[in-house]
Amino acid sequence: MAIGDTLKQIDLADARKLPFHRQPVFLLCLMAFAMPIAFATWAALLNNFVVEAASFTGVEIGWLHTIREIPGFLAIGVIFLIILVREQILGLVSLVLLGGATALTAYFPSFGGILVLTLLSSIGFHYYETVNQSLQLQWIEKDKAPQVLGWLTAVGSFASLLAYGALVLTWKTFDLSYEFVYMTSGGLTVIIALFALMYFPQFEAPEPQLKKMILRKRYWLYYALQFVSGARRQIFMVFAAFMMVEHFGFEVHEVTSLFLINYVANMVFAPLIGKAIHRYGERNMLVIEYSGLSLVFLAYGGIYYFGWGVAVGAALYVLNHLFFSMAFAIKTYFQKIADPRDIAPTAAVAFTINHIAAVFLPALLGYLWIVSQISVFVLAAGMAVTSLLLSLLIPRHPEPGSETIFSQKRAAPAE
Repeated sequence: MAIGDTLKQIDLADARKLPFHRQPVFLLCLMAFAMPIAFATWAALLNNFVVEAASFTGVEIGWLHTIREIPGFLAIGVIFLIILVREQILGLVSLVLLGGATALTAYFPSFGGILVLTLLSSIGFHYYETVNQSLQLQWIEKDKAPQVLGWLTAVGSFASLLAYGALVLTWKTFDLSYEFVYMTSGGLTVIIALFALMYFPQFEAPEPQLKKMILRKRYWLYYALQFVSGARRQIFMVFAAFMMVEHFGFEVHEVTSLFLINYVANMVFAPLIGKAIHRYGERNMLVIEYSGLSLVFLAYGGIYYFGWGVAVGAALYVLNHLFFSMAFAIKTYFQKIADPRDIAPTAAVAFTINHIAAVFLPALLGYLWIVSQISVFVLAAGMAVTSLLLSLLIPRHPEPGSETIFSQKRAAPAE
């Protein structure tokens, strides 16, 4: 008997008749809230913690993020795990691992200790994200997906806002330690995940998921968008915040304030972006995202070339986050073209593809960073332009048989 069989199972159609606080969408909201409490706090403190505790340079931070991305590259393992464990259970157990590893991070302030805890928390984060994406696309109706995903993004931003707001208000006021903050944030994520494990029934999607690895030729554009997106995002995640600490000397409360602004903006704009995707289509919104990101990354390089000040760096960081918030259009594009049975295995495959470059890119660029910071951001701009060109291949109304502008809708069978 698979894990979770002893828990009550309920079809999605019947689940929608339950009180809202017991429905699948509410569980997705709860999970979206729980994850950033640990992850956002980890990210907010990371650059200052590794510099102060272990004297990291660009080389060490590059290696740390390479280690952090290995579980993303191995996300394909989810396909085999869901043979034994229901996706819903796996997602919540992954949250427990993320929270637990985050809670212990500050108790191992050495290069090796930080790498080990980072690896464990990353396994939890990436396996959660893989399963969460699959459950979202299975549980949310296609015509409501852009709007609901926008609201889920807003919920995650609200959780991050609470975490960052608490840091800004209390870090210096109460002279908090890294140990206390990591333990508190990670512990809260664990508590919420354990509650969700016990409280919600097991929701059954109408289409059983294939439990094997699949690669379909007609999904090639989705795979390509995931690959370039993953490579480009790594440059931002690794080096943008690190630049604010290394180049501008930001302290913990200043880095956190910057994150705070980002998530306030995401709370406001993510639901609006969801509506815009529903109205204008994935292609148009992705073109806007990638055009904006191309300019932002070039401007990052300008900070070093022209000597622009901290205000420009902070503004670019916020703009970068706003453009990234449009990225869930890739999810809704896939939902429209996919066979419903392919969602879980393809989510795992796509997450692995997304992290191919992430495994080696941070470490390699860590060495390039020491030589030329400008080159790192110019490379990111080139990746954004590549994404822009790929997004132009998405049809206005994607669906099975019309996955790209080159696809021809399959002819209807003769009556």
